[in-house]
Amino acid sequence: MPELETGFHLLYELKTVEARAQFRAWQKTHPEDPLASASEAASYLFEECYRQGVLTSAFFLDNKRFLSKIPLAPDPERRAAFFAADKQAQDQAQLRLRTNPDDTNALFAMTLSLGMQADYASLIDKQQMESLKKTREADLYAKKLLAIAPDAADAYFTLGKANYVLGSLPGFKRLFLSLLGIHADKRVGIQQLEIAAEHGHYLRPFAKLTLALAAIRERKRDVARAQFKELATEFPENPLFAAELNKVNVPPTAAGPQK
Repeated sequence: MPELETGFHLLYELKTVEARAQFRAWQKTHPEDPLASASEAASYLFEECYRQGVLTSAFFLDNKRFLSKIPLAPDPERRAAFFAADKQAQDQAQLRLRTNPDDTNALFAMTLSLGMQADYASLIDKQQMESLKKTREADLYAKKLLAIAPDAADAYFTLGKANYVLGSLPGFKRLFLSLLGIHADKRVGIQQLEIAAEHGHYLRPFAKLTLALAAIRERKRDVARAQFKELATEFPENPLFAAELNKVNVPPTAAGPQK
């Protein structure tokens, strides 16, 4: 899928308009493939998260922002475009799954689509219960995909991110989640993100970014430095990766206390 590969590379370079052109080109020649719409939705989410500063260490280190209930104000046009593309991806994926329940492309599209809805609910809208609902749905598709295709490492990104974020909640909130049958483990989440970062395809850079931010939060600066260095080398036109690498290269005493 050369157009999708090129599109994701452009996306991680923050060239979102060019990335969407690649995704739409693939969609035009493969109208039945839900990954095209899911990829387009990813471009809107990535763009909005960058605009909001969600993809930075400053956000991850600030519990009031990372785990708060205060919603962010999204760009309305980008929000509408995200949900429209995400819905189209799910509609196309479900159509294929009705014919073949083991369609790996459709299962991955559902995993990605629902995972992004969970991210949007959690990071932008701050609707934690809606995020939990979408996370559980995404996990079901991810686990089914991995049962059929164990090498589909991108699926581990959805699992790992959910485990890490939910596992970072205060103890009383994790207890409440356990009563609902939701169990999260930060350590398992890191292991799953590491699989996605090492063996993933489209989501490999996103997994590396999440690992780096989590490492800063866990005060493992060497791990974060290695991830940001690789990202900055692979995507030199993305100022985010270089800026975060510069931050992590500053000794903690010079940078000031972490929150």
